[in-house]
Amino acid sequence: MDGEHRTVVVVGGGQAGLSMSRCLDVRGIDHLVLERDVVASSWKRHRWDTFSLVTPNWQCDLPDFPYAGPDPHGFMVRSEIVDYLEVYRAFVDPPLIEGVEVRRVHQDERGTFVVETSAGTCTADQVVVVTGGYHTPLTPPLSEPLPPGITQIGSQDYRNPGQLPPGEVLVVGSGQSGAQIAEDLHLAGRTVHLVVGHAPRVARFYRGRDVTDWLDEMGYYRMPVTRHPRREAVRAQANHYVTGRDGGRDIDLRRFATEGMRLYGALTDHAAGRLTFAPDLESSLDHADEVSESIKDTIDGWIADKGIDAPVEERYTPVWRPEREVTELALADTGITSVVWCIGFRQDFSWVDLGVFTGRGSPVHSRGVTSVPGLFFLGLPWQWTGGSGRFSGVGADAAFLAERIRSQRGLTSTGGRGDVCNVLALGS
Repeated sequence: MDGEHRTVVVVGGGQAGLSMSRCLDVRGIDHLVLERDVVASSWKRHRWDTFSLVTPNWQCDLPDFPYAGPDPHGFMVRSEIVDYLEVYRAFVDPPLIEGVEVRRVHQDERGTFVVETSAGTCTADQVVVVTGGYHTPLTPPLSEPLPPGITQIGSQDYRNPGQLPPGEVLVVGSGQSGAQIAEDLHLAGRTVHLVVGHAPRVARFYRGRDVTDWLDEMGYYRMPVTRHPRREAVRAQANHYVTGRDGGRDIDLRRFATEGMRLYGALTDHAAGRLTFAPDLESSLDHADEVSESIKDTIDGWIADKGIDAPVEERYTPVWRPEREVTELALADTGITSVVWCIGFRQDFSWVDLGVFTGRGSPVHSRGVTSVPGLFFLGLPWQWTGGSGRFSGVGADAAFLAERIRSQRGLTSTGGRGDVCNVLALGS
């Protein structure tokens, strides 16, 4: 590839990169896909053993490749997700080079994109950045590091309880990953200390159906970010925690507390062998429940408005409340031997040497289209809809960008294997 010129270079070979390749291919647009690792590497190497999708399989709708398996209302586990993507890769048959790291993208004096990689330099008329929105794991700034005898890993490196040394485990963060990893450890009989953040939760099932089914029927997954009450701010919102494990169920942190899990408010510091926490555990639990119940309110309104015959279901009643807010914990008084950090990731597009970012490093775009002609992004959270960063909506965004790419340079389609069709604010 060194010295080559391509019409489009796609940086990233995950599900979004494969989707982009398919949409370019069916329009007859020359392109090259560069993947730093291997296809589906994040699913293969950065998910725990019991990981499953939190959205039903029927939402897996990559371009020209909807889910066709035997369990549309089930939840694929990690190995099945990898298989799905490997089969999709074979279907797309992309012009892909794996093991190539893109180190810099910039423009020369003529406006041509220069793509510098570990395998040489190529140029392109247009570039699509498809590396997702979760790059560098976060850890909180602490006055002092944790004791050296405590094992520390990030959620991206957690595999199973047996990977950690014997003893109690501190899980920091209660978003989707933190809540599910805490459950995984809890079900394995480990004593878990969970630092609870402000992530909302959602019920798995309500009034006879998966909540996802109701929301889809109500049009939530087709709502563009421009119609969301929070507009672009929703892109930074934590995902609602729930699980698809074992057929799907709620994650109720209060119930875990009745079973021995220890819950705390937000971690604020560590010094002199003591962890300190904000006195906000109860308010965080209440907020998560309020969001879940507000979603049920919205579903109830939809059912009533449409005259749908659906079973009535009792509302959630909290099964536990903290007797007091624990704001300090001496590590020496516990059996904590390991910590799993689950407080999220920051974006790192430092290798894109073009002026399209906010002061915090997030790309400024409208449905993936930037102010630099020919530079696009795909697969970002809420890029256009809530499904943009997921299997359900990335295909529609890829098709939209493919049309922009074709029109931007006056490209003419040479035909292909068929185009892709396009596929409420619920708590914050």
